[in-house]
Amino acid sequence: MPGGKRNPFSVTTLLQTIEGLVRFPKSKAKSETKPVSTSVFVDLEIQFIGASELPKMDVVGIADPYFVAKLDNRISFVSNVIKNTDMPVWNELWKIKNVPTTAILQVVVMDKDEGKMTDGYVGEFETTVAAGAKEVEIQGPMLRRNRGNFWLKIESTPTSDRDQALKFPYLFNGPIRYSRHFSPTAGLFTNLDEARLYSTWKIYIRGVPLFFGDTYQHWNANHIPAASIFQGPTSLAIRSGIQAGHRMLYARTATNGYGVIENTTDMMQLLHAGSVKRSANATTTIQKRHMDRVKPAIYTYIISSEDDSFRFSETDAAFFVDYASKHALESNCSETVRYSGEFHPRPKGGWKHFKDEIEDDEVDWEFVIDNDSGTYAPDKDLLPKVKELLEFNFPGLGICAWDREDERLKESVEDCKEYARKYRGVGKDEANDEDAALMDQATTRESDGRGGDEMIHRKNSSTASGSSGGANGSDSPPDALASCTNSAPGDTPR
Repeated sequence: MPGGKRNPFSVTTLLQTIEGLVRFPKSKAKSETKPVSTSVFVDLEIQFIGASELPKMDVVGIADPYFVAKLDNRISFVSNVIKNTDMPVWNELWKIKNVPTTAILQVVVMDKDEGKMTDGYVGEFETTVAAGAKEVEIQGPMLRRNRGNFWLKIESTPTSDRDQALKFPYLFNGPIRYSRHFSPTAGLFTNLDEARLYSTWKIYIRGVPLFFGDTYQHWNANHIPAASIFQGPTSLAIRSGIQAGHRMLYARTATNGYGVIENTTDMMQLLHAGSVKRSANATTTIQKRHMDRVKPAIYTYIISSEDDSFRFSETDAAFFVDYASKHALESNCSETVRYSGEFHPRPKGGWKHFKDEIEDDEVDWEFVIDNDSGTYAPDKDLLPKVKELLEFNFPGLGICAWDREDERLKESVEDCKEYARKYRGVGKDEANDEDAALMDQATTRESDGRGGDEMIHRKNSSTASGSSGGANGSDSPPDALASCTNSAPGDTPR
């Protein structure tokens, strides 16, 4: 189990190791005796209420507990971190469809240790998915068995569609939760001198297997930066650096923003200018005036193959320029993703003709989303599925899913940047004309023979499967932006 620094030769550590070895084959054998094809399925709503009498884990303070829940090791749920308490109240809900009635719920309670590579292990428990309110004792290591009590409530209803259950067991069904991490950096991972505050978002969306099935996007072997990350003698070192950046940017801390997205307003509030990066010399009067408004900005995103989460952060040429691929940064160097690209919010029809005096809550909002990712080169034929997935999760939000080469996309991106510069006081360092993504710059390091590194940037050549396209404006008529379809200009809109 993960934890703080421990003596590997202590009796407690050795006993824990033995206990883990004993439990592993047991749990493996248990899972092998439950074939899904013969199971009876239910839809679950699990309410994680809270815990009490947790042990003191920190030298200063009590503990910063959170938990990780799993169903048969097939699907997982990670809670918020509650600061400095031995009686955390979470009241978090987890909905899962198509769960076998024989499933086992395992919950591991952890103590968040800020600034450390690993978190402290409090204890764990297992229970069935039988309906009802439950109080369960948290079991610790062998020499410290009772580690407090955990309360939860399970509601269970029979699954209505057995065919779907057989095809898509353990299907996440909400609520749509988000976490937002604010990462202060002072030149440690950027090439800038001033300190800034960067935001990253992770949203757990519903129904990803329903739209993508078993389809994944593998890293693009024709993309030089991707190849430097995933193969070759220096790839391990490059991945280690990117993964360190990912841990910093997506760290789960007590200061993260957490919540549930229930409607379009909730989604758009995540993109307010006050929640994204800010530097002292860039916080102009104009920017301050628009802190509580949706920021015209371009975001890099992935839909993770690890947990089906929608992860994104603001694209910026000055942001993490030392990385070969920002999509690899978002995915934590996963070899596959469900999908990836860039997106930007806009009023219906685009920023070009938007009047700034119109309040955000009076606007019909759209996301313009694309497949602009050289690292994974996602199949453009799946863009309709991306559109359907986002419409399923965010009803009321218009979705325009366009290929990276689509002229409408290029015009919309340029209009977004121009509006940010002209009306929202965004500087060139925040809306750079060359922020057409880090995947468009092959960033590699070559030794200079004296122990130093020389930064080399190469423009990636375009491939049939997809490298990053430019974002230059075009002279297409404004009505070319009005229709959120996947058809290219000249095609019949669908």
